[in-house]
Amino acid sequence: MPAQIEAILAAARAHTDEVIKPNVGAWNEAGVWPRDASDKASALGLTGLYAPEEFGGQGLPLGEGIRVYEELGKGDGAYAFALSMHNICTYACCGFGTDAFKEKWGRELTSGRKLANFALTEPQSGSDAATMYSRGVINDDGTWTINGAKAWVSLAGEADIYFTVVKTTDRPGHQDMAMIAVPADAEGLSFGPRYDTPSYEFLPLGEMYMTDVVVSEDNIILPVGQGLQGSLMAIDIARVSIASGCCGLMAAALDTALSYSKNRKMFGGRTLDLDGIQWMLGDVATDLEASRLLYRAAANALGTPEGPVMAAHAKRFVPDAAVNAVNTCTQVLGGMGLLKPYGLDRLSRLGQMLRIVDGTTEICRVVIGRALQKRAKTLPDLPVPKGFGEN
Repeated sequence: MPAQIEAILAAARAHTDEVIKPNVGAWNEAGVWPRDASDKASALGLTGLYAPEEFGGQGLPLGEGIRVYEELGKGDGAYAFALSMHNICTYACCGFGTDAFKEKWGRELTSGRKLANFALTEPQSGSDAATMYSRGVINDDGTWTINGAKAWVSLAGEADIYFTVVKTTDRPGHQDMAMIAVPADAEGLSFGPRYDTPSYEFLPLGEMYMTDVVVSEDNIILPVGQGLQGSLMAIDIARVSIASGCCGLMAAALDTALSYSKNRKMFGGRTLDLDGIQWMLGDVATDLEASRLLYRAAANALGTPEGPVMAAHAKRFVPDAAVNAVNTCTQVLGGMGLLKPYGLDRLSRLGQMLRIVDGTTEICRVVIGRALQKRAKTLPDLPVPKGFGEN
């Protein structure tokens, strides 16, 4: 396994240097998902990281495969994010799909011949996932008829299938929620205008509409009653994946600042010789090392009782550290840091986007706070000093 993961990381590193970095500017100008690039990623095994080998996947544990997004994030965080969501869907397909679904879609997804995405958020509900308006009605023949809308769907109109979470009744709560895969060519499936997203225009994001969409029961990924629980697990994986990608973003910003400041002449020497600059970049380097340790620990905790809160810690800390890192590195470049060719403006917007998707910083604080409440209940009460509070 160590040799396998090192080979995959080397492949991701090469993909970043040879495909992402030289072309990401052109991708954004074109505003089109680079399918040729994701095809090249697929050829390297980067679209079936967690899927078993019997379906053409790499069979990597989550704790190892998630490291790939740090390498891809050095090229572009949005690209890394899109591939991470595809890999989550591939993992769900091969791990939880029906035999018929796995047979039809498993190798198609691990090979990257088909792309997948996860659709949970709705126009009226984001962080409050249990408040859902999309409905799936189970027909007499076992098929499902789905109506509703999803928002912030990545690879909207580009993916070949969408792993979609729906409710099956009008009752409050999540006991009736399920996940079913909706093929892109299903009659009644449509997409709204793409969101205008500066700095990651190549990643299609938008709303998805389902009007009397009929889907086979073979496409059930998580049955009624398991939809929310499975979705939360997917979100935990996504949160750690984002933290991984943010480490790549931080490394890219730091390298840009170092490359510039090592040659910039100032006050009779180089900018990098100034203590103040070294301290600024030293703090970025420390945050990067801490972030790597945190997301890797969280990745190894996925699937355990500690997984959700560890994912929340990683998602709370690392994207914030990335935004601060880019701001610091921009400051080191001074006015040059504002110029587009250096790419720090793009990294800044990407960092902000990654702070928000799949659980905002504030929502992650809520998860952490609830864990602290549970921990507090296990602790003994502290004795009140004698006479304290007495009149």
